[in-house]
Amino acid sequence: MAGVVKTLRVDGRDAAMATAVDGEVFREAMSRIGAAVHIVTTAGPAGRAGATMTAVSSVSDAPPTLLVCINRTGRLNTILRGNGVFCVNTLVCGDEDLAGVFAGKGGLDHEARFHHGQWSDGILGTPVLAGARAVLECRVSDVSEVGSHTVVFGRVEAVHLGRARSALLYVDRGYRVLPHIETAD
Repeated sequence: MAGVVKTLRVDGRDAAMATAVDGEVFREAMSRIGAAVHIVTTAGPAGRAGATMTAVSSVSDAPPTLLVCINRTGRLNTILRGNGVFCVNTLVCGDEDLAGVFAGKGGLDHEARFHHGQWSDGILGTPVLAGARAVLECRVSDVSEVGSHTVVFGRVEAVHLGRARSALLYVDRGYRVLPHIETAD
């Protein structure tokens, strides 16, 4: 069932306001919002795992904190929580196939996914992707369950800045590239 929409006047113009929205309509709306593509990784006593995500956001710069939203039923959720650390690797143009591997294309288990791409261990032991635009290594600081997902907050303990290149985005259910434009200092 589609959401109920009411029309109201805002600043002399008609505006639509949804009063109830089902999951399908919400997912369609979210598909229209572009987001950077990341591979979120973890390693430690619970094992090594990684998955492609767009649900990553900064929370604060004092202390530096970000969040990731992980499907509650996914294996990454259990492993990441068991390890207490994670790494956000931001992808660039040309990483589309790697993003597909870590999104589950090909049916590879989490360990086998790391045979694709060049990985090293970060200071927290998390897998760090060579060539990533930015890498943020985090220690879990808080966890909240919201609907079908776990929101994991992480305090950033290390940042690795890669070369500024064209960013990989996901919008309209497909990968897109945001070209890098050099700026004058």
